[in-house]
Amino acid sequence: MCAAPCARYTKSTWKLVTLNEMSVLWLRVAVALYSLGLWHALLTLLDRRRPAVFRVAMVAFYTGFILHLVSIVDHTVATGHFPANDFFESATLCGFLVALLFLAAWRKYQFESLAVFVFPLVFVLTLAGELGNPVSTWSSAGLRGTWLVIHVVLVLSGYAAMGLAFAVSVMYLLRERRLKHKRPGGLSNLPPLNSLDELMSRTLSIGFVLITLAVIAGSTWASIEMGTRWIRDPRIVISMFTWALYLAIIFLRVTAGWRGRRAAIAQLVLVSCSALTWLAHTGLKAWLTQ
Repeated sequence: MCAAPCARYTKSTWKLVTLNEMSVLWLRVAVALYSLGLWHALLTLLDRRRPAVFRVAMVAFYTGFILHLVSIVDHTVATGHFPANDFFESATLCGFLVALLFLAAWRKYQFESLAVFVFPLVFVLTLAGELGNPVSTWSSAGLRGTWLVIHVVLVLSGYAAMGLAFAVSVMYLLRERRLKHKRPGGLSNLPPLNSLDELMSRTLSIGFVLITLAVIAGSTWASIEMGTRWIRDPRIVISMFTWALYLAIIFLRVTAGWRGRRAAIAQLVLVSCSALTWLAHTGLKAWLTQ
C-alpha cells in the first residue's frame, strides 16, 4: 500500500545524497584549480614571475570559480538551507564571494598585483570549507608521522626566515634613527637602508611561502586526525590569524608600496603574533583554557 510513496521517498533521498556528494566533488576540484593561483602568488613573491603562469592561473581560477558556484548550488539544494550554517559552509561561501569580487575588479581594472592577495586567500578559505567534509583516516602510521614532520619542518623554516626578517627590521630601524639624528655611531658598518629593505622583503616573502605551505599541511593533518573538531582548537585559530596578518602585510607591501620604516614595524608586529602562535603550540593552550 505504501510501496509507491516509499519508493518515491527513497528515490528523492538518493537524489539529495547524490547532489551533496557531487557538491563535495566539485568543491575539491575547485580547490585543486585554486591551488594553481596560489602557486602563481608564491612564485611572484619569490621573484619567479612568469606571464604564462599567471595566464594559466587565471584560467584555472575562472574554472574553479564556476565549479565553486555549482558546488554551492548543489549543496544548497541537498541541504535545503542557506549555505552558511556553520564555519565550513561560511568559509566556502566567503571564498566564493571574494573570488566573485576579484573577478569583477579584474574585468574592469586588470590589477594583476591584487592576485597576490586574493589567490592565497580564496584557496585557504575554500580549503578550510572543504575540510569540513568527512576525510578518510590515515592509511598507515608512517604516512601520518611523515605528514606531521613535513608540517613541523615547514613551520620551523618559516619561523627561521621570520626571525631573520625580525633582526633585519631592528637593524633598519636603528640605522634609520641614527642617520636621522646624524649619529652613525657603531652602526656605520651596517649595509645601507636600501639593502636592508631588500633583504627584509626577501626574507618576508620566503617566510610567507613556508608558513602558507605549513598552514595547508597542518590543516589537512588536523582534519584527518580530529575530523571537524580541528577548527575549534585554539592553536588552529591563532595560526590562521597569524597567517591572515602575514597575508595582509604582504599585500600592503606589494600593492601599497610599504617599504622602509612601515614595513619594518609591521614585521615586528608579525613576529610578536608568531611568538604567540609558537607558545600556543608549546604549552600556552593549557594556560589559556584554565
